[in-house]
Amino acid sequence: MKKYYSALMATLLIAVFFITHSSVAQLNFLPRGSQMAKVMQRIGNTDVAVVYSRPSVNDREIWGALVPYGMNNFGFGTAEESPWRAGANENTIFKTSHDLTIGGKTLPAGKYGLHMVVNENNTATVIFSKNHDAWGSYFYDPTEDALRVDVDTKEISHVEQLTFAFNEVDATSAVVSLNWEKKQIPFKIETDVTNNVLVDIRQKLKTTPGFARQSWEQAANFALNNDGDLDEALNWVDAAIAGQFFSQKTFNNLSIKSQILAKQGRTAEADALMQEALPLGTVFQVHGYGRQLIGQGQTDKALEIFKWNAKSHKGTWPVHYGLARGYSALGDHKSTVKHLKIAMENAPAQANKDRVAANLVKAEKGEGIN
Repeated sequence: MKKYYSALMATLLIAVFFITHSSVAQLNFLPRGSQMAKVMQRIGNTDVAVVYSRPSVNDREIWGALVPYGMNNFGFGTAEESPWRAGANENTIFKTSHDLTIGGKTLPAGKYGLHMVVNENNTATVIFSKNHDAWGSYFYDPTEDALRVDVDTKEISHVEQLTFAFNEVDATSAVVSLNWEKKQIPFKIETDVTNNVLVDIRQKLKTTPGFARQSWEQAANFALNNDGDLDEALNWVDAAIAGQFFSQKTFNNLSIKSQILAKQGRTAEADALMQEALPLGTVFQVHGYGRQLIGQGQTDKALEIFKWNAKSHKGTWPVHYGLARGYSALGDHKSTVKHLKIAMENAPAQANKDRVAANLVKAEKGEGIN
């Protein structure tokens, strides 16, 4: 019995030793000299992120010394030659939720190990490796490259801690830059926002959002205003109008359909549809349609719409403001002033009165108010 007890205790002690050893090895919450960081940017509906560790210059010589130029054999791991890990500690990771174009080449959506080859002649090669969970660049394998892009480096003011940043962000692109010591390594990323959104829309309409009429209207409106497939947009808005359990004919979806038809050159059908839509619209929706026509240069038609609104919603705000805009678009300043004064009387809030008053001053000087 004693032998059994002793054996059992020995086994438990060994187990405790290994558990304790394993636990110490996994204390990942302890502070690091080069702390972890993450920077993220949304471009359209594409999320791009860089996860990295931030070493400091700390009075060291960086380029050509701490970060050797070119490819190097670090004497560890399986790589015959390694690039720089573009940071410290583990792989620097680059993630994108949609395909990107970098240097005229496509980087598919996914997660990548980000490496760099820094050259002495103020150039660098940015490498996206399919192996994103390696430690540093010690196991770098060029056959796992997803993309390589050659870039020019820039001289910048001193940056003590290595920093990734997104610069020059616009609707479809951004410049990702590594900044450290007095060197910047930038590369431009671009994404096809319209195509990305349309792909997502097609998928989402097959799921829960597809059970709501407004989703189909939003989809059609996006395609209309972003050079999408107009036939596809027409199918989407038709689903919102009729034929489905969620369908309902509204001013909004008839207006969207009318704009699609007009863009297809089917002007008579578009105009007829808006005549059908008018009785379904609120005073503000009809007012907005009139202003839309002014923006399109259809001033005569705009005044007709403002008159219809004034007759159908007599005495309400903002019908006289609309008439004033309609007459102003035609250069009839006398009628503009007349209706602005009436609009001033039925404006519901001081902010509305202030806007009308400002336009009244313009109209009395013979200036347009649109």
